[in-house]
Amino acid sequence: MNESELRRLLADLSLEEKIGQMIQLPGYFQNAGNITGPANDMGFTQDDLRFAGSYLSIIGAEKLRQMQTEFMAQHPHHIPLLFMADIINGYRTVFPIPLAQACTFDPDLIEKSAVVAAREAAVSGLHVTFSPMADLVRDARWGRVMESAGEDPFLNGQVAAAMVRGYQGHDLREPGKIAACLKHFAGYGAPDGGRDYNTVELSERTLREDYLPAYQAAVRAGCELVMTSFNTLNRIPSAANEWLLREVLRREMGFEGMVISDWNALQELLAHGIAENPSEAAFVALRAGVDMDMVSPIYAKNLKELAEKGRIPMAWIDESVWHILRLKNRLGLFEHTFKDADEAAEKTVHLSEAHRRMARTCAEQSFVLLRNDEQLLPIRGDDSVFIGPYAESPLLNGAWSIFADDQDTVSLKAALRSRPKTHEVPVVPGCAMADPEHPVIGFQHPLPPEELDTEAALEEAVRLAKQAEKVILCLGEHRECSGEAASRGDLSLPRCQLRLLDTVAAVNPNIIVVLFTGRPLDIRPVSEKAKAILLCWLPGTEGGEAVLRTLLGENNPGGKLSMSFPYCTGQVPVYYNHLNTGRPWNAGILDGRFGSKYQDIPNEPLYPFGYGLSYTTFACSPVTLSGKRMTRSTSISATVSVTNTGSRTGTQTVQLYIRDLSGSVARPVRELKGFRRVTLEPGQCTPVTFTITEEMLRFVGLSMDTASECGDFDVFIGFDSRTDNRARFTLTE
Repeated sequence: MNESELRRLLADLSLEEKIGQMIQLPGYFQNAGNITGPANDMGFTQDDLRFAGSYLSIIGAEKLRQMQTEFMAQHPHHIPLLFMADIINGYRTVFPIPLAQACTFDPDLIEKSAVVAAREAAVSGLHVTFSPMADLVRDARWGRVMESAGEDPFLNGQVAAAMVRGYQGHDLREPGKIAACLKHFAGYGAPDGGRDYNTVELSERTLREDYLPAYQAAVRAGCELVMTSFNTLNRIPSAANEWLLREVLRREMGFEGMVISDWNALQELLAHGIAENPSEAAFVALRAGVDMDMVSPIYAKNLKELAEKGRIPMAWIDESVWHILRLKNRLGLFEHTFKDADEAAEKTVHLSEAHRRMARTCAEQSFVLLRNDEQLLPIRGDDSVFIGPYAESPLLNGAWSIFADDQDTVSLKAALRSRPKTHEVPVVPGCAMADPEHPVIGFQHPLPPEELDTEAALEEAVRLAKQAEKVILCLGEHRECSGEAASRGDLSLPRCQLRLLDTVAAVNPNIIVVLFTGRPLDIRPVSEKAKAILLCWLPGTEGGEAVLRTLLGENNPGGKLSMSFPYCTGQVPVYYNHLNTGRPWNAGILDGRFGSKYQDIPNEPLYPFGYGLSYTTFACSPVTLSGKRMTRSTSISATVSVTNTGSRTGTQTVQLYIRDLSGSVARPVRELKGFRRVTLEPGQCTPVTFTITEEMLRFVGLSMDTASECGDFDVFIGFDSRTDNRARFTLTE
């Protein structure tokens, strides 16, 4: 349908039909067309369901084709439905959680992972995924850190843009493409105290310089939708924030797509105290620019009266409906009603061998080797015993992998049993996944307690540990302990797992911990007792096989931390690109009481951003610059030589950081501005060159304009955010 035809369609719609397009209903409202249960409780009528423009979290080609057929047959203008869902890190084939994917520092690989997720979702009839989440996160207490790319604005933007490209391709009408919904706009990743849904307090400068760039990167990549965040910003909920949605998102960023609220967010405007009644909530949300109301009765029950009484102009409604119709048209739904929904294709596309291979590759590249004393890794296979709740658990998918089946996941035990060399290797749990006094809360209800004889399991673990050369301890938080509404005040491992660690370490010093988690944790006890630590996050469908291949040395880990691991919970939020303060603390340089420090813990995280080891070793030469001065119209090249000094082929991520030594406002101690992945054979050396441009030196200055300022800059190039390998140049007019 061309634009003029779409405009005529919009003009021909009744007010009721227009408002219907602005409503998204949850799948459980769809009950043979009857208003029952929750739909009735929320005051929805038959006409609300008859005209609703979108449904949420219904899947399956057969079901959605049937729904589409029935809906269009009864709709006066035969407008197709939009089907949306949370496809966060895969559909049926699950990839590592996004926080882990960011550890690959490989946007091309992340884009390919999104291509697979889109293909599998599309054949099941879905049109939109609520991804990527570009929220910058510096506080690991916040459970939704698992959906983010971590603490760095530059890496965050690279990941968000890659996901958009993977989901959408060049044309949404192409087979296997779905629309990407950027979330959560804006600042959702900075809640007070790390508590989900909580207030966000950011200065406008911090918002613009640190938090907005990743959203901007996704908008530039062409994302079709943006979701508002639950939080307040400047004490205004995002779903009612006209400045944020109309001025920043649409005018400044140039976004032309559709804006959707988060789940029930318009109803929650009443709890925020920003609206005194539902009618007022509808008014402020539409005025702010929210096009579609996700799962609340606010638009459905109030827009018609507001329009008929002239309180809201029809132009507001028409604008929102235009954004919705244009998206449906860009997906090709007016010509190809079912788009890619295909029951036969579901059987061949879902969990195909090619998709599993891609998931395995992504998992392997996301693993971060945190420690490897005495070169304890890799193992032979027959020299070790596998102990711990994750040694046999298939719960390797992130909390948002809601359409995956755990039976399709390869556990570590299953991977061990699939190989002759490791078929007989002992595998025992040793302890429960979670402490019984702290039941794990799932998305809807507490999970049943684990059935395990605690003392017997520990005794068996000790017996096997005494007999083994090496012990592989598979520890971590339960997957439901991260994700939405899974904030934590203590980032320690469960006490039962720490007891297992202590007991096993007392009888065998050769401990290798394989850590599974959805967020950075306080792992000081692990770091003190384990000689090797392999961080595997929540690695997805092929997680067990990827872990085993890495332990055996068939894969050489090369992942880098996308988020710092704190020394303890009391440090968070902790991140590398902090400000220096007027009294910076440098241990051993500034003695005494009056520096910016803790009295009982270090300032530095246990493992910093960008950190990660390999089974081989690398060396980096000093930084050389092509010049010592640059102007706004020229650039400087910064080069290092990287050498594989070990005995194995390995991949190293070379990272470029820049520090502005003096500005009109305080500047971070360093900022990531580029990275390169290089794979080298033993003894091989290669130059790595970064081009530094004036644009990389810009920041939000005293007048709130984004620009560079003349002066001196330090360039750091190395293998993590702590590198001191530097050179200096000057920016002149």
